[in-house]
Amino acid sequence: MSIPEIRQTLRSLGNAEKAKVLQRFFKTGPGEYGEGDVFLGITVPVLRKLAKEHEGLDEKGILSLLQSEIHEERLLSLLILIRKYGRAREEERKKIHDIYLSSTRYINNWDLVDLSAEHIVGHFLMKKSRQPLYKLARSKRLWDRRIAIMATFHFIKQHEYEETFKIARLLIADEEDLIHKAVGWMLRETGKRHMGAEEEFLKKHYKKMPRTMLRYAIERFPEEKRKRYLRGEI
Repeated sequence: MSIPEIRQTLRSLGNAEKAKVLQRFFKTGPGEYGEGDVFLGITVPVLRKLAKEHEGLDEKGILSLLQSEIHEERLLSLLILIRKYGRAREEERKKIHDIYLSSTRYINNWDLVDLSAEHIVGHFLMKKSRQPLYKLARSKRLWDRRIAIMATFHFIKQHEYEETFKIARLLIADEEDLIHKAVGWMLRETGKRHMGAEEEFLKKHYKKMPRTMLRYAIERFPEEKRKRYLRGEI
């Protein structure tokens, strides 16, 4: 199926009322983090089905979708890349990883980041230098920084936590709420697997953490311990 045909299919699947809800949910208004993003109103399960059907789409087609102003087109391109990556050999995986990192200006909302970063960036860097993550973590772009911390979810799932802690330390003073939430989430995911490791990190840094980051990180703690962290009594 050609790109015009894929776009026509997407528009036929759109839902105007759902699109309005998504535009509000993903903060697309003036001055908001998703300013100007355009939604068709298509659910992720439907897009996953389309990604499976169009897994053979070539690089030119993927980039055409990824550079679109339409949110669902960008998400579809990422879901296709994830499927391609999962079936590819090392050389092709490197190419997909490089395409991803050279296109982060289009991976510009939290769902796009959260659905893709661990599966491409995190997986590819698992046994390689992690330096690309630090470049992302120091970027001026909010979404680059979120990619940096969310990519470490793959490491966490392999019971490797140190990179998450290093990136978290770089982002503790970040001004963006969406970074606070992502860092807190990854710390919480670490704690689900190794509570001692999370607490060791928190005891050193929790008093400097933004409130949202801390609340996300301690969400699964027993109530009394959560209260002690929030009161600064640990």
